[in-house]
Parts: sequence; structure tokens; C-alpha cells
Amino acid sequence: MKSILDQDKIMRTIKRISYEIIEKNRDLKDLILMGIVTRGTVIARRIQANILDVEGVEIPVFDLNISSYRDDLKNTKTNIEKELPDVNVDGKIIILVDDVIYTGRTARAALDAIVDLGRPKKVQLVSLVDRGHRELPIRADYIGKNIPTSQSETVSVKLREIDDEEAVIILKK
Repeated sequence: MKSILDQDKIMRTIKRISYEIIEKNRDLKDLILMGIVTRGTVIARRIQANILDVEGVEIPVFDLNISSYRDDLKNTKTNIEKELPDVNVDGKIIILVDDVIYTGRTARAALDAIVDLGRPKKVQLVSLVDRGHRELPIRADYIGKNIPTSQSETVSVKLREIDDEEAVIILKK
């Protein structure tokens, strides 16, 4: 086990990402944060709080459950109910938030879900950790930390709202 980020570093990293989102998107009223369930939602809510503190604008946050869009579950669960948030994304800038970007397949599934909701003006991707090994041509617009890993390693993000601790660690499989 190798510790990469502790509680203070995670807080600073999410705060930095929040400022980058503000700088890149001057009209914050067109933004919608969508957190990929589960840890992406927690990170999205923290970004929302940071933007509210800095700009006084409350960006809406929605949970995005992509289980029914994953290509690796199609053969095992044929009747997965689609659980999409009730939100109009037409003409909006969607900030899609996840904890770790790896192959890009989770982000692709999330994009499919977003398209089922409508036609956003733009979709930007936030990832707390980019561990490389992309299988699809997808990259994050906002990255907390690049962590080169081997295929025999796993990146684990722990957040207090879910895990009662804060850390990003690398584990050997």
C-alpha cells in the first residue's frame, strides 16, 4: 500500500479544481455538476460548496448512476433499470465528476447517459486521479493528480462521507 493523497491534499486538490472550473466557465449559471455515483457525487458536492463560497453561485448537483450504461454488465444483467436524474441538460455545460479515470469506459458510459437526457452545450470531465491506461480516446479537462500505475495496481479513493476516512492509496492486486 502506498499513500498518494491525505486529507489536506485531497481538500486542496478539490479546491484547485473548483477554481479551474470557475476560470474556464465565466457564466456559472449554465453549469450543472453531475457526479458519477458514488465518490464522484461526493467530489461534485465539494466542488459545489467551493464555488458557492468563492462566487456566491449555487451550481446544481445531480447523481449519475451509469450502471445500465456500462458495457461490461450487458451480458450479466439484461434488465437493469435506467436511473437518470430529472434534469434538462439542453444548452447547459455539464461538469461530469468521477474519482478515478482509468480506461475511459466509465466516462463513455456517463456520456451515453447524458445524451439520453438531452443535448448539452458542452461536457467537461473532472477526475480526482488520472491513473492512465486509457482504452478509449477520453481525457479529463480537470485532473487532481496524475498517478502512473501498472495494470497490477489499484487506486483506492477514500472519502469521509462514505468511508469515514480521507486518502488516495495505491494497492497491489
